[in-house]
Amino acid sequence: MSKVKTSYFCQSCGAQSAKWAGKCNSCNEWNTLVEEVIHKETKNDRLQLFSANKNENHKSNQSVLLQEIGISEYPRIPVPGQELTRVLGGGIVPGSLVLFGGEPGIGKSTLMLQLALRLKNLKVLYVSGEESEQQIKMRAERIGITTENCFILQETNTQNIFVQVEKIQPQLVVIDSIQTLHTSYIDSSPGSVSQVRECASEFLRFAKETNVPVFMIGHITKEGSLAGPKILEHMVDTVLQFEGDRNHIYRLLRATKNRFGSTNEMGIYEMNGDGLKEVLNPSEILITNRNEATSGVAIAATLEGNRPLLIETQALVSTAAYGTPQRSSTGFDLRRLSMLLAVLEKRCGFRLGAKDVFINIAGGIKVEDPGIDLALVCAVLSSNEDLPIAQNVCFAAEVGLTGEIRPVSRIEQRIFEAQKLGFEKIFISTYNLKGLNLKQLKIDVIAVSKMEDVFSKLFG
Repeated sequence: MSKVKTSYFCQSCGAQSAKWAGKCNSCNEWNTLVEEVIHKETKNDRLQLFSANKNENHKSNQSVLLQEIGISEYPRIPVPGQELTRVLGGGIVPGSLVLFGGEPGIGKSTLMLQLALRLKNLKVLYVSGEESEQQIKMRAERIGITTENCFILQETNTQNIFVQVEKIQPQLVVIDSIQTLHTSYIDSSPGSVSQVRECASEFLRFAKETNVPVFMIGHITKEGSLAGPKILEHMVDTVLQFEGDRNHIYRLLRATKNRFGSTNEMGIYEMNGDGLKEVLNPSEILITNRNEATSGVAIAATLEGNRPLLIETQALVSTAAYGTPQRSSTGFDLRRLSMLLAVLEKRCGFRLGAKDVFINIAGGIKVEDPGIDLALVCAVLSSNEDLPIAQNVCFAAEVGLTGEIRPVSRIEQRIFEAQKLGFEKIFISTYNLKGLNLKQLKIDVIAVSKMEDVFSKLFG
């Protein structure tokens, strides 16, 4: 009989310790060490789970010269839909392990089920540890997609899952979710650090040895990070983050890690009653169609990866009612907002220190591009002076600490996107004019270098 061994694991970073301590020596977090029972398996305990392990010609790993290593090109698996294809970097890479995280109720299972049902030419195994087969069937009927190559398995034991994998021979595996699975080789509860790490390791070996891609859905902690040990994110090839406010219908798909593509890309979805729909032209949706001009509203031309977007920035400036002025921001960094207000106070002479300032990015999205600085500043000035900005004007520039208007990257894409949506004027930095052919543009490009120039040309 194998010996039972106990050890202590950090619930934050996954570090292992032989004895309990108040603080983890790896991540310095307090009260995170939890005792777990580990079953030390013998050589005869572990089954041959993958057909690749049964190959008689399977050779042991040996060191080779870098020049002698051959590269075998595997064509990517095409994904139906432009948004997921863009975020993954052009499609699914065979043998890749993808971790898909998001808050509860954001639509992770719906998006993965849509992916499994739309890959009609592939045999897909959808493993669910949270929902019953009837619940998945009801969701599939609500989505309205039918296929004959999607198998549903309601199971949480990884050994039983690999038995079904050996029987079905799928070309894609979806795990919903990794925190609900458990392996028989570790005597700890599902969702613990050791269980999550071992289950992910088993699917990593399966994906690399059989060249079958695996999608794993992961839970999110209250801090917004992926639940489980941090090593889970290091093990996988791609980490996808599904974001959005449940009070809004739009969802953002980002890649925080991607070994096969860029991490700057973003996909936008719209949550409807029949599933998630792709938003192919989000600029038209993120801009409110108003019949009359309103103060405190400015349009910014921003970039998400290689994708230009036009978003609506809203500002409200009012007299502080309780003495201490409030600073509130939704969808924008609050510290950067404080910096922009300090620039307006110090460099431009606008007295905003005794006023409440509220900022909102319409549509419920979060923007980190500094190219929306000028639009935010103009929205604040518009609300403060109660002077509306013309609806055919947009902005694309960064504001420096000295009050200068700084250039932004890929200004041509921003200008062409504004021109496509019918805007007539766009404010940019003077330093962005270098190499820009104004003759081929149908939009009036206004170059400015200081905040005073912006205010005089915008409000007269």
